Order: sequence, then C-alpha cells, then structure tokens
Amino acid sequence: MTTTNISARPARLVDEHNYVRHELRTIQMVWRREIIRFLRARTRILSSFVQPILFLFVLGYGMTTLVGTTGGFDFKKFVFPGIVSMAVVTTAIFSAISIVWDREFGFLREMLVAPVNRGSLVLGKALGGTTIATLQGTIMLVLAPLIGVHLTPLLVVEVILLEALMAFGLTTFGVFVASRIQKMEGFQVVMQLVLFPMIFLSGALFPLDGLPSWLAFITRIHPLTYAVDPLRHVVFAVQNMPPAAAARFATGVTIFGHLLPLWSEIGIVIAFAMIFLVLAISGFGRPD
Repeated sequence: MTTTNISARPARLVDEHNYVRHELRTIQMVWRREIIRFLRARTRILSSFVQPILFLFVLGYGMTTLVGTTGGFDFKKFVFPGIVSMAVVTTAIFSAISIVWDREFGFLREMLVAPVNRGSLVLGKALGGTTIATLQGTIMLVLAPLIGVHLTPLLVVEVILLEALMAFGLTTFGVFVASRIQKMEGFQVVMQLVLFPMIFLSGALFPLDGLPSWLAFITRIHPLTYAVDPLRHVVFAVQNMPPAAAARFATGVTIFGHLLPLWSEIGIVIAFAMIFLVLAISGFGRPD
C-alpha cells in the first residue's frame, strides 16, 4: 500500500504539471491571436487615436480659453490623464468584439469544444485586450510635451502599470458583455450606449470637487472613477503645480468627507476586475 501511494504521487504531480503547462499554452495562444488580429487591422489602430486626440486638442484648447489658466496650469494639462484613460477604456472595451465576431463565424464554438479550461480562453482574451489597450494608452504619452506635461521614467512606468490594471478591468467587462450578445451590431450599439457615460461620469474630463450632490453620488459609485484618479494623481505629482492650481485641479476621491488613499482606489479597481473576470468566465460557459 505504501509503495502504491509513493508511486502515485509523482504521477499526480506530473499530471498537474502537464495540465498547468497546457493551460498556460492556451492562454498564450489566445493572447497571441488577439495581438496578431489587432496589428493586422490598421484602420482600427488609427481610428482608436482620433477620438482621444480630438478631445485633447479641441476640447482642451476650447475649455482653456473659457476657464483660463491657474499659475500656468491649464485645462489641457488637467484633462491629459483623462484622455489617456479614454484611449485605454475605448480600446479595452472594444477588444471584446472579437468574441462576437468569432461567434458569428463559428470559431467560438470550436474553441469551446476544445479540451481546455474556458477560464484560460477568457484570461487569454483579457490579457490580449489588456496588452493592446495599454499600448494604445502609452502611445498617447508622446503628446505630453506638446501641451507642457512633464514626464519622467518613473512616471511612465507608473502610468503603464495603472493603464494595465484599468485595461484588464475594462476588458473583462467587455468580455462579460460580449459573451451575452449574439450579433456584432448589438455589441456595437450596447457599447456606444455604455462607453460615453462611463468616460464622462468617471471624472476624466472634469474635476470631482464641487459637483452637484446627484452627480457626485454617481461618480462615487462608478468604478472607473477609481481607475482615472490614480492615473491623474501620479501625473500631477511630477508637475510643477503652484498651490492655487493644485487646489483648483485637486486629485483624490472623497466619500463622506473622507479622502480615500491611493491604495484603496487601486483595490477597488482590482475588485472590479476580479468580479467581471469571474462573470466573464461564467458567461463564456453558456451555450450559444
């Protein structure tokens, strides 16, 4: 009996090792497929930059003439982290459209009948969308010098990490929605209805202080608020902001008079991402 137990343990360990390696390979293959698909869609790459650039320069310069500057710090600099967030959010959510596309052409059914864990399929798609969205947001950083936003190597690293966290949460949300939609047109309509409210109600384009109570309440229950604010916080931390500008364009989210620490906001985003990852895996297991 003892000999059998001892010999069974290595076999079990080998099986577990092979299973993990198999699932990691599945994640890597799905991730790679998402990257290749994106790189081949050149119009998608270009179109994803148009909207954020328009908001940055058209809205930024237009609002600067209206609200003026405070100590040399103007609205363009304030809105820049929000524009980076917009690029990440838009790309992350719409990266899930590949699921609807695969469903329409029958490829999704082939993936679902493959002898792999469906969680690995979802995680591969989520990581693929996260990589693409993070890259899109990072490219937007090249516009920073044009509007006077100072960058440092440490700031770029911090921004990339926050972008990746934001992108992962929004990609899992997109996968969750896409797993319940059968047609491409339906996904596009739903996302257009969801996307702009998500961006505008996150504080990406306006300060969170001094809002009407009903709007302040919505921004506080909106998970994207807690992804945009840390990004703005790290960008503003390396800018030469006079006290008047820091007071006018303040960072931080206040709930019941209490200013949330940065780690709490990041924790909320992580919780949001994990919840929708679980929901996405659950939805991915539903039959067509």
